[in-house]
Amino acid sequence: MIQILLADDHNVVRKGLRKTLEENDEWKVCGEASDGREAVKLALDLKPDIVVLDLTMPELNGIEATRQIKNALPKTEVLIFTMHETEEMILSAFQAGARGFVLKSADELELVEAIKVISHHRPYFTSEASKALLDNLLRPSMRDSLLTDREREVVQLLAEGKSNKEVATALFISVKTVETHRAAIMRKLEINSIAELVRYAVRNHLIEP
Repeated sequence: MIQILLADDHNVVRKGLRKTLEENDEWKVCGEASDGREAVKLALDLKPDIVVLDLTMPELNGIEATRQIKNALPKTEVLIFTMHETEEMILSAFQAGARGFVLKSADELELVEAIKVISHHRPYFTSEASKALLDNLLRPSMRDSLLTDREREVVQLLAEGKSNKEVATALFISVKTVETHRAAIMRKLEINSIAELVRYAVRNHLIEP
């Protein structure tokens, strides 16, 4: 029995996914998460075989959630299920450890096929993902993100309107550490206000516009 965890901030999407996936007698949806941080927590608790993740979720976006899940559970496979198909997002997903990438505009058969493929620990590439990965191979000089994993978490939470204290509570760190991260982020991105930080977060799909 393949255990599958669903993570999407839209309840109707999760219910639709559950219905589709549980038509296969060998698959069981073992849990549902409505934000990225809950997805990581449930993954650690339930240790599913596959996690189906949306990219843009509150608290912790799908890229960071993927990275944390794969770091803790290397045998768990992650399938990104999203409406975003930019080359940057596709590359970021696979760099974080995702095994597959399917658009929400795809039909049910493609989603089912993706689950079947990654359940055997093989990658599933849509044509868009294949093109993005090939283009990246032809551009080996593409620079990595300026921000660390933790700094990206801080960016998302600040951009969602949380105070330094609320960020500290969410990440189990001190307010002083948040202030240090915030200063480093502003310096690296060469920005001077929260408004600019929000625009950066929207451009990079860390939060929804």
